[in-house]
Amino acid sequence: MGDLTKVAAKSDLPSGASMLVEVHGQKIALFNSNGCYYAISDTCNHRGGPLSQGQVEGIIVICPWHGARFDLGTGRVQTPFGKDLPTFKVVIEDNDIKIEM
Repeated sequence: MGDLTKVAAKSDLPSGASMLVEVHGQKIALFNSNGCYYAISDTCNHRGGPLSQGQVEGIIVICPWHGARFDLGTGRVQTPFGKDLPTFKVVIEDNDIKIEM
């Protein structure tokens, strides 16, 4: 198991919300989609848009700049532009949201 870093409290991220966190110098978009937590690189590799500000449809996040779509669970790109993004394991311990690096 990798290094666990607390990034937020569950109360900071209600269902349907997202936020930007930084862990070890990496910008990570954190999402709560219907009680399931996801962490993915915040920077869209198509044009650099902030995914933490994107719209979520189920487990797909849509880049707010040009519409690239990424699966929150796998990081796989769902559009013909962009490339797969790294995802990070989210661990919930009591009220803490932690990311494994």
